[in-house]
Amino acid sequence: MRYFVTVADREVPVDIVAAGSGAFAVSIEGRPIDVDLEVLSGDQTLSLLVDGRVVDLTVEGTPPDLGLVTGATRVYVRAESERMRLASHAAGKSAVAGGDGTVKSPMPGRVVRLLVPLGAEVEAGAAVVVVEAMKMENELKAARKGVVSAVYVEPGNTVEAGQKLLEISDADASS
Repeated sequence: MRYFVTVADREVPVDIVAAGSGAFAVSIEGRPIDVDLEVLSGDQTLSLLVDGRVVDLTVEGTPPDLGLVTGATRVYVRAESERMRLASHAAGKSAVAGGDGTVKSPMPGRVVRLLVPLGAEVEAGAAVVVVEAMKMENELKAARKGVVSAVYVEPGNTVEAGQKLLEISDADASS
């Protein structure tokens, strides 16, 4: 299955084929990588053997928007399967990151700061809210250009994974 993984505004094609017994044939941008996977807890804690190196990984959020934590490093990615992307096209939605403009919390935590007020114009990639989780502050970014049309939280609120934080609408739709 082909996936399109977006990290820091860079999309990378990833091909994954199950090879049995936890082993996978993985290719990132056409470069093969040996991967063996063991699920440690639920579906969120994984131990990966990647080209002979062990990587313990915690997955937060719900696809396509995920937070990945290994050690003290956290990264946010958007991972869409080829099927998800085709379904988005069929439904008339944009297949690029941004989708419907809803900014959701990728993990449970506490809202520390709102970086944009209601009505503010934002660019794609602009930081819009800070959520603290596991003693780390995480800047969540707008996936698309537009106007902040709704704010569902305020600083100090506790949020769950997948909870709506704010909405970004097309600039044309707000006038």
